[in-house]
Amino acid sequence: MRLAILNARVIDPSQNLDQQTNLYISRGQIVGIGEHPPEAFSADQTIDATGKWVLPGLVDLQARLGEPGNVYAGSIASETRAAVAGGVTTICCPPDTHPVNDTQAVTELIQRRARQAATAYVMPIGALTQGLEGKLLSGIYSLIQGGCVALSQANRPIQSALTLKNAMEYTASLDTVIMLRCEDQDLKNNGVAHDGPVSSRLGLPAIPSSAETTQLARNLILVEEAGIRAHFSQLSCAQSVEMIADAKARGLPVTCDVAIHQLLLSEMDLLGFNSLFHLSPPLRSHHDRAALLAGVRNGVIDAIVSDHTPLHRDDKLLPFGESKPGMIGLETLLPLVMKLVQEGDLPLDTALKAVTHHPASILRIPTGSLQSGRPADLVIYDPQSIWTLTPEIILSEGKNTPFVGWEFEGRVVQTLFQGRPVYQCCEG
Repeated sequence: MRLAILNARVIDPSQNLDQQTNLYISRGQIVGIGEHPPEAFSADQTIDATGKWVLPGLVDLQARLGEPGNVYAGSIASETRAAVAGGVTTICCPPDTHPVNDTQAVTELIQRRARQAATAYVMPIGALTQGLEGKLLSGIYSLIQGGCVALSQANRPIQSALTLKNAMEYTASLDTVIMLRCEDQDLKNNGVAHDGPVSSRLGLPAIPSSAETTQLARNLILVEEAGIRAHFSQLSCAQSVEMIADAKARGLPVTCDVAIHQLLLSEMDLLGFNSLFHLSPPLRSHHDRAALLAGVRNGVIDAIVSDHTPLHRDDKLLPFGESKPGMIGLETLLPLVMKLVQEGDLPLDTALKAVTHHPASILRIPTGSLQSGRPADLVIYDPQSIWTLTPEIILSEGKNTPFVGWEFEGRVVQTLFQGRPVYQCCEG
């Protein structure tokens, strides 16, 4: 099928492109951008996108899909539907599935279910250690051969420096990226909220910033020694941003990301004891939030992720400290990023790079771009549409988000995956 999208504002950070023009698709690939169609191109269908934007499909480096093992909270089919409703066409799922993605069989199961859904790319991330227990290395080579795009411990960081050193030395020869979440379990000490005035006032067990920064310091030393590519996931502290900036200045091959909610919320949002704000890492201070935003603006932080974690309703009905941490985010990633742009916190180009070109570059995958010859994964976006997030329009099986009731300006009208429409907005 040949498709022409006409009169759109085409924005592609990977090409530094932002202009009013046309885009042409044939056999699931982008074949040209410009006023004149490619030679011998005859469209079977045209879309008049006057007043709309065309963006690359978003790339999310951190999103749990509930499958295998937690289908009561979501499945690959349901969560990829939610993803494309938010303009996300490439999803990286961490290995903390049930069973853990520490074998090629689990990797292939995830890929098979994703092919059956045929809605978005699902990129499995393999477990560094067996069962994510941080003791014995998993079959790392077979995981990469099976299709894992990176290796990770999800939210269960390796506490043993020796085990992590061995993992890094083994993967150094495989030219793959290790994704590291930094959290010292002894310093965390079963805490549930940032160590600050709010946790003191509410009597909640606290997590100091040092739980993150001490492990980050250790891991940076090991990365430098092993000479591997490392990506640090879900930074939450101002000092972490400074440490990554210093590492980059010294030439270490490191990248990092931040969850979108860390850029909009802070520990002050916990004052109502609402368990929807129970997250890992926790929401931190206004100072930390400002430092994270500055890190995205100046390029120290490379990517913004949703950290999508669908949970059963009962998991959030418990008291704050007993509830499970996490919120859904696939459907709100782009709206929240655009809210930061509209409020002047981030430039448009920087914000879009952080959810398209940069995460794709970190994993060295051919998505997040509108370049000719790339898969036609794209979003048609109406910047004028005003809408409110309600539980009824959430497509994810999980409804655990504190952003219900928020009003947004700008909405995904249509999402194409490999040139096929996989989502069409029903206005109103």
